[in-house]
Amino acid sequence: MAPEALQQALSGLIGEARLVVSELPDCDLKLWLIDERNMDRAFSSDETRRILEEPPYWSFCWASGLAMARYLAEHPHWVRDKRVLDFGAGSGVAGIAAARAGALEVVACDLDPLALEACRANATLNGVALTYSCDFFAEADRFDLVLVADVLYDRANLPLLDQFLSRGRQALVADSRVRDFRHPLYRPLGVLDALTLPDLAEPHEFRRVSLYHASREPL
Repeated sequence: MAPEALQQALSGLIGEARLVVSELPDCDLKLWLIDERNMDRAFSSDETRRILEEPPYWSFCWASGLAMARYLAEHPHWVRDKRVLDFGAGSGVAGIAAARAGALEVVACDLDPLALEACRANATLNGVALTYSCDFFAEADRFDLVLVADVLYDRANLPLLDQFLSRGRQALVADSRVRDFRHPLYRPLGVLDALTLPDLAEPHEFRRVSLYHASREPL
């Protein structure tokens, strides 16, 4: 049965919408996500307004999060035996992948209490333990790595790139939205193909996820 608080919140936005356990493709993880059958119709004006006011982004696995999870599974050295903070955690997919890859500690950090509730439910679903934070700037500078997946969709968040290294020695960013990504501290690692689940039929360009790395210490 879907977590009650999350299901109630989703039902308040889209009356018949349901959360279901969804297996992630090419990734040994599963998440509570909105049933894709709930997305295959036009929304009423009231539903659209509610969704825009309180977007249930925690009920999707965004392409950048999926790409990050796959990358950590294939390259566990990034997180193994390290203290990790998952910034803007959403569903928690990146942090859960870090925990599965052997992180010493993972803190899922998100401003939205429902997102943290989703992280808890999804951590349980995948048999991992996370800790939780609602305030990045209240955290101590003690992390080996800050994970950032699908946060730069709003260009107003770009200044955060300067802040991630204030709490972690390194930062790993996955993004499919910013096409002119230029920052003196961040270097590109490569591009991965991924999609948002349930599939929103996004343009192909948003299925190309770029990875970037920054470190405040010489490599």
